[in-house]
Amino acid sequence: MSPDTKTVSARITGKVQGVSFRAWTRQQAQSRALSGWVRNEADGSVSAVFSGSARMIDEVIVLLQDGPQAARVEGVEIQAATEPEDIGFGIVG
Repeated sequence: MSPDTKTVSARITGKVQGVSFRAWTRQQAQSRALSGWVRNEADGSVSAVFSGSARMIDEVIVLLQDGPQAARVEGVEIQAATEPEDIGFGIVG
């Protein structure tokens, strides 16, 4: 991975399920040519992994603070992560 790329995991809490958060996240990631995935968690949060341009990931992280219109984001936790095996960005689970 070059110095201008990175991989992070995100955990988003609040009213983030049942509001098209995963589809919105996929759209944001794909429009920035990021790889990774997004999924709903049993505790009501949403998890995601983003890999690609550090600048594009930083943009997505800012957008995650609000999410799609119907969402009510309470928190976003970001951690370094391992690069996903698959290229592209998908909804899993």
